[in-house]
Amino acid sequence: MCASRWHDLLFRATVSSNVHIPDGFLSTPVWLTLDVIAVPAIGLLARRAQRNLDHSRAPLLGVLGAFVFAAQMINFPVGIGTTGHLIGGALLAFTVGPAAAAVVMTAILSIQALVFQDGGILALGANVLNMAVFGTLAAYLPYRYLGRGATRKWAIFLGAMLSVMVSAILALSELLFSGVAMPASVQGVSIALFAVSGLLEGLITVAVIQALESINPRFVQAPGAQGSGAVWLLAGAAFFLAVVGVMFASSNPDGLEKLAEQIGISGRAQTLLSTPLADYNLAFLRSAWLRKATAGLAGLLLVYGACVFFSRLVARDRGA
Repeated sequence: MCASRWHDLLFRATVSSNVHIPDGFLSTPVWLTLDVIAVPAIGLLARRAQRNLDHSRAPLLGVLGAFVFAAQMINFPVGIGTTGHLIGGALLAFTVGPAAAAVVMTAILSIQALVFQDGGILALGANVLNMAVFGTLAAYLPYRYLGRGATRKWAIFLGAMLSVMVSAILALSELLFSGVAMPASVQGVSIALFAVSGLLEGLITVAVIQALESINPRFVQAPGAQGSGAVWLLAGAAFFLAVVGVMFASSNPDGLEKLAEQIGISGRAQTLLSTPLADYNLAFLRSAWLRKATAGLAGLLLVYGACVFFSRLVARDRGA
């Protein structure tokens, strides 16, 4: 296979394994249709989430959202020069239910797109449907039917893996519908990378839930106690990932633009909104670590605030 073909193969695989679709990769009919579908879908799930939300659970949603945001900043190798990261939809679905999980994921994805330029603004509907809606629902199905007794850990693992596979395959399909040329070899490598990312998502999700339940055995069944040790563990882990973990994250996905330049298609990616925290960097600081850590802490606060605001707004609407 010629060098240019391998470069194209690696580029497609990198786009797919990251799941977040940037602007410029989906055709207008595709992203517009998905935007139109995403709005009522999230509205419906937000109304459904009202059943299990009250003011006492607002800090929990904020901490969970902040932890998932921080975990998504940490990229790990998945092979062939590409990386992946924890999506977190499964963890959210297991702890607060798929409806609330979808809304928390929507808040995270919106902040990533609008503040950090991670994922497209026009493609936000696609990313929301892929990860926040179908990803969390896919994660919850195995847990709903197998999440008791001896099969519980397997249900958690399978649900987390399925969430990644569903989200990634949807992203791949949307690229194909947008007319992106993708030979069978590219699709095969992409699916293999999805599977590796899914396996890691499953292992990480099981480990996180076990750690939380070692502190509070009923965390998943009744996670809402404010100030519980498990909630503090999540908050501490989110802070650690945002401040310390960023130093050890793989830099490969950050080379996506460079790879695109090498194969001559960098012009397809579009930046519709320039922000001071683009690419999770506070540009005016000199220290590379400080730029990342400060941006990460800003993201934690933004996600926490958005999730708390949503949960309290929903609880007020239910009370009214």
